[in-house]
Amino acid sequence: MTTPDTADHGLRLLPFHGLRYVPERVGSLAAVTSPPYDVVVRPDGVDYLESADPHNIVRLILPQADTPAARNEQAARTLRDWLASGILGADPEPAVYVYEQSRGPLLQRGVIGALALSPADAGIVLPHEDVMPDVVTDRAGLMRATCANLEPLLLTYRGGDGGGAAGVVEATATRAPLFSTTTEDGFRHRLWAVTDPAELAALTDDLGRRQALIADGHHRWATYLRLQEEHPSPTPWDFGLVLLVDTARYPLQVRAIHRLLRRLPVADALAALDGHFRVREVEGPLPLALEGLADASERGNAFLLAGDGSFHLVTDPDPALLERTVRHDRPEAWRRLDATVLHATLLDALWHLPDTPEHITYIHDTPSTVAMAERHGGTAVLLHPVREEIVRDLARQGVTMPRKSTSFGPKPATGLVLRGLDRPGTP
Repeated sequence: MTTPDTADHGLRLLPFHGLRYVPERVGSLAAVTSPPYDVVVRPDGVDYLESADPHNIVRLILPQADTPAARNEQAARTLRDWLASGILGADPEPAVYVYEQSRGPLLQRGVIGALALSPADAGIVLPHEDVMPDVVTDRAGLMRATCANLEPLLLTYRGGDGGGAAGVVEATATRAPLFSTTTEDGFRHRLWAVTDPAELAALTDDLGRRQALIADGHHRWATYLRLQEEHPSPTPWDFGLVLLVDTARYPLQVRAIHRLLRRLPVADALAALDGHFRVREVEGPLPLALEGLADASERGNAFLLAGDGSFHLVTDPDPALLERTVRHDRPEAWRRLDATVLHATLLDALWHLPDTPEHITYIHDTPSTVAMAERHGGTAVLLHPVREEIVRDLARQGVTMPRKSTSFGPKPATGLVLRGLDRPGTP
């Protein structure tokens, strides 16, 4: 997207000395990667990734210890050890990296670099979700201790006619990559370094006229901004590691993020809805029940509850209840969001559940959400994805959605390239 406001001060992406695994020092590049920290299902996912390879990146992004301070120090010590022993090494030249993900017909390419930070009101990088302060505090502690950006945020922008940044990306993808690896989920990952001054200038010129939407990584962006405030400019903390994808060329997939209500049995959840929503049991298995949810979502707010071996479709909220519980100082599109109604009407007004980790867990994978609800005797609340155009329209208006409303993908794998902030010359 190009706007008059961003014509002279849009996205500013700089090359950096990427920290990457040395292939000869690890079992395989696929074995040391991880999904983003907030997608890993804990503790099962952490245990699995740690066992995949002793140097899996999860040991940095989700260190295991009894206290936050101990976790952060453990991650910092691990990163120092891996750098000293040659597990990780810095590329000799600063680069912007072209990154490709593919699986079957799906192909996505973008550029990874150090992006100049800007607050939301600057109109350059647009958030679309609220954040949880405790998560920002947690990520800030980890970044301070490691003095590194361990995983890139996913940002999207609308490019132009195929020249500029798009031309550099496509030309680079015809060359031999730094590496190619296929992860367990079937995705092939390839990475190239762009160091040519002319190509870097073409990227800079094109992106300098664009604005971006945060697709994934709102908490890390908020963390970047917090840490920037702590370090008087100019410092490397004025920049953050991002992956920029031109969705005019490579549209992202939008999925829902589900809720696991750990301490609320399904029977109690359903009883609280009596007289306020229409509730009916729908047939399984899960894919069939999700089809029912998708169909109902076309007509209004709809949720699918699970956890007791059955599937319960929740629709048709009482309009008077919505009028009382949903705030009025937001656009109508925001007031109609399933996530808005879920948090304001169901979680707050009817179920009286605080939005804390003890009560609510956010999970991207649908079957895992149902399985964990059944295992813990809780309730899985499954949502249907929001359309991308709604997300963009609200973001342009400066309106943030309830936290964890969307999941854009495919997400970049963590561990392919890191950014150290304590290296000489780091932007």
